[in-house]
Amino acid sequence: MVAEQRIRGEVAQNRTILVILALAAAVGSAIAAATVGAAAAAIAAFIAGATASAAFFPPAEQTGETAPAAPELAPPDLPDGRALIDASEEPILLVRGRQVVLANPAARTLLGDHIEGDDVRLAIRHPAAAERLLENPEEAREPVIRTDLAGLGDPEQRWEMAISTLADGTRVVRLIDHSHTYAAEQMRVDFVANASHELRTPLATLLGFLETLEDEEAAGDPETRRRFLGIMADEAARMRALVDDLMSLSRIEADRYSVPREPVELLPLVETVRTTLARLLEQRGASLSVDNQANGAIVAGDRSQLTQLLTNLVTNALRYGRAGAPVTVRLEDAGAEMIRLSVIDQGEGIAPEHLPRLTERFYRVDASRSRSVGGTGLGLAIVKHIALRHRGRLDIRSTLGEGTSVRVYLPRFQA
Repeated sequence: MVAEQRIRGEVAQNRTILVILALAAAVGSAIAAATVGAAAAAIAAFIAGATASAAFFPPAEQTGETAPAAPELAPPDLPDGRALIDASEEPILLVRGRQVVLANPAARTLLGDHIEGDDVRLAIRHPAAAERLLENPEEAREPVIRTDLAGLGDPEQRWEMAISTLADGTRVVRLIDHSHTYAAEQMRVDFVANASHELRTPLATLLGFLETLEDEEAAGDPETRRRFLGIMADEAARMRALVDDLMSLSRIEADRYSVPREPVELLPLVETVRTTLARLLEQRGASLSVDNQANGAIVAGDRSQLTQLLTNLVTNALRYGRAGAPVTVRLEDAGAEMIRLSVIDQGEGIAPEHLPRLTERFYRVDASRSRSVGGTGLGLAIVKHIALRHRGRLDIRSTLGEGTSVRVYLPRFQA
């Protein structure tokens, strides 16, 4: 006990001495900065910092204290091979020779419950897979052999087979689903092709009439000139509408992660759309009615985009509904947190096989009719992306001979 008290007293005394030295070093650094210059001040400051550090944070051996030893951790229990591959969401098979010795649930779901114990060529029935699986693993130039398998399981699916060889010769066969990536790439290719086609058609018309008007004989006829200029104006307007829709769609997609929070009353939007489409309503001999059944039709949204959404839906209903038939905008409560906005027409209706594809860009049930009434093929795609940006959803229901109801579910504004 006496020895321990003596050690603690010496430690306290040493700390006092070191603090005094630290203060002295600090004073020295100040003097050096004032007389000698920055270099000497830096050296003095370094000494001061080191001394102060030693004073306030002495090593363990100076205090007589021993640092606690790190606890020994027991090695974790590792799962066996089956548990590991069963935990994977992608299909995995273990193959020895040509026999499937293990297959996880994802592989059995894709290829069948019987595949364990089967020849791997019978388990994965694909010509490209059979060719790769017959190769000698020792002759492989790459550590992982990759092969594309189109149509495995479903004609629309795209898989990649990756084969790795373990030290004991067992082969690990993984099947990686690239269907979504392929579909996205195909949509991009189709979009570029469709957009090019939609722009090329009016451009060809404009160029053709311009060349005709360059002919002095044709240009000299006022009636011909007036007719040609009218067609050119219509085609130019069609191109402008298409470019406007493409730019609008691009802006909406760019803002898809920014959730709109502004309170927007839907009833005034309907009146705005009625005024905007007054000419089209007159041309179609139709009326626009409102059926408000909602308890306060105020949603959290972007006013400009919601106006565009409603304009697109009412325009479609007028263009594709029967001439003279009314169009109804209905507002209803859809639970405590959502409002359902429906635009209902009394047209010919849409066949069920077309409904899932209506929101695809440039998809048209009747392409010739759509172009004749001035559609760009992007209206419902814009509606869908506006609904998604508002954290809502789109639902289209149609009955042949009766008409179509397009429903948009939007989040109610919460004060």
